[in-house]
Amino acid sequence: MSFDEVMELVVHGFEVGGVTILVVGSLAGLVAAAASYKRVGAAGAYERARRNVGRAILLGLEFLIIADIVLTITVDPTLDNALALGLIVLVRTFLSFSLEVELEGTLPWRQRPAASKPPTG
Repeated sequence: MSFDEVMELVVHGFEVGGVTILVVGSLAGLVAAAASYKRVGAAGAYERARRNVGRAILLGLEFLIIADIVLTITVDPTLDNALALGLIVLVRTFLSFSLEVELEGTLPWRQRPAASKPPTG
């Protein structure tokens, strides 16, 4: 088995992992929100679903960007692929930043101290 074939398997592994995290994490977040509906009400269940699905999206995106980086660096290191990777990283960074602001309710550099953060989960 050649190096490129091994790296393609690694890339596929990260892609499968990223998609799995997106699907399973989102479903788990929705199930947890539905299970908490009676206890915390509709607004609380909605916030829990948003928070947990958002976290699943962030983690899934991390895995998918790893796959893109490995693919670009090891398997097909062309200028076109490097530029595509740069664009993907920009989009992913914007999505992560937007989701972080949505989840935390504040800019990342203006985070509240840990003691004053509301409990998660």
